[in-house]
Amino acid sequence: MLTGTIVNALAVLAGSAAGLLLKWLAGRFSSHLPAGSTSLGQRLQTIIMQGVALSVLFIGISGSFKGSNTLIAILSMVIGAIVGELLDLDKRMRHLGDWVQKKTEHLVKSNSAGPSISDGFVTASLLFCVGAMAIVGALQDGLTGDHATLFAKSLLDGISSIVFAASLGIGVAFSAVAVFLYQGVIALAASFLSPFLGDAVIAEMTCVGSLLIVALGLNMLDLTKIKVMNLVPAIFLPILLCMFM
Repeated sequence: MLTGTIVNALAVLAGSAAGLLLKWLAGRFSSHLPAGSTSLGQRLQTIIMQGVALSVLFIGISGSFKGSNTLIAILSMVIGAIVGELLDLDKRMRHLGDWVQKKTEHLVKSNSAGPSISDGFVTASLLFCVGAMAIVGALQDGLTGDHATLFAKSLLDGISSIVFAASLGIGVAFSAVAVFLYQGVIALAASFLSPFLGDAVIAEMTCVGSLLIVALGLNMLDLTKIKVMNLVPAIFLPILLCMFM
């Protein structure tokens, strides 16, 4: 039942390992540059993150057009924001990331100028978990044993995690745990959720989830400081709203 989810988590781990290796190689190469010259590794990290952020924006904007009911999207975002802010999911997620950082700080050299483990963990977890492929793929995995969607997502996440780990560090690898738990819970609950998830509901969930991906891309470009995690409850509200609208 969880084959697709397991493969997805392993793809994130493998991609993260490859990204960390590339980051180490870039650091070794830049260490041989003449004193006073701009670090090649830092320049690569900056331009790669900007490229990934633009790609994330493209994914989010493309997916946001899937929905057909603007009112459902607006209500989902507003109500979801209220619920997420009351629960302060962003703070809880970052506390989890900080806890992971404390437990693993002996594995990684401290770099106050660069992204923390918490940054990598939260950013990658949101990108890999928020979206239609994660939801639909996990449902297919749990209901019919069809792993095709999650296998395709695994390839995309594996490639993305290479770039993310090279820029954000080892925190990205820990997002594999979030992917496994998130998609695993959906797969296990698939038999209960399936009667409520028709094509229209999936389309609206995709629209709302994609708006969160847009927000994530803007944050990655340092244009905004949106607490994306506090908006995550909005993804699931179309399940209820589509029943009444």
